[in-house]
Amino acid sequence: MAIHEILEFPDPRLRTIAKSVDEVNDEVRSLLDDMLETMYDAGGIGLAATQINVHQRIVVMDLSEERNEPRVFINPEVTPLTEEGHTYQEGCLSVPGFYEDVIRPERCLIKATDRDGKPFEEQATGLLAVCIQHELDHLNGKLFVDYLSNMKRDRIRKKLEKEHKRRAG
Repeated sequence: MAIHEILEFPDPRLRTIAKSVDEVNDEVRSLLDDMLETMYDAGGIGLAATQINVHQRIVVMDLSEERNEPRVFINPEVTPLTEEGHTYQEGCLSVPGFYEDVIRPERCLIKATDRDGKPFEEQATGLLAVCIQHELDHLNGKLFVDYLSNMKRDRIRKKLEKEHKRRAG
């Protein structure tokens, strides 16, 4: 297993739309393991392949307190099950240090494939619903900062660009 670099906003590679996974094979399972290791190392609860510059429709997450319940979603599709939105404060490994309120549907249906190549579906509420919608946005080239006002998004972009320069210099 390997820990990958996580791309950070405003890196343009985060805007790449991911392609479907044709076959769940050993290469995909190895990527899943790397993604989980990368997510755990960074202290996150979810990670989309796009965030490590792999543009395949793959998401991993672990919402457990003990960090021992890894979840895998290959080619995930999400259908909202409610019109009403719920506000959650979201953060992102690609937008480190920033947390903002985002409104998303509170319940959704997830259809995906697991690490063995078996399709599954489940209804999600609460944190799982928020997290899968957030990660699916990544696969579609969208970030949670896109839900914010231009002023807030620009402020975050400028602070992160300044931090990137400081680290590089």
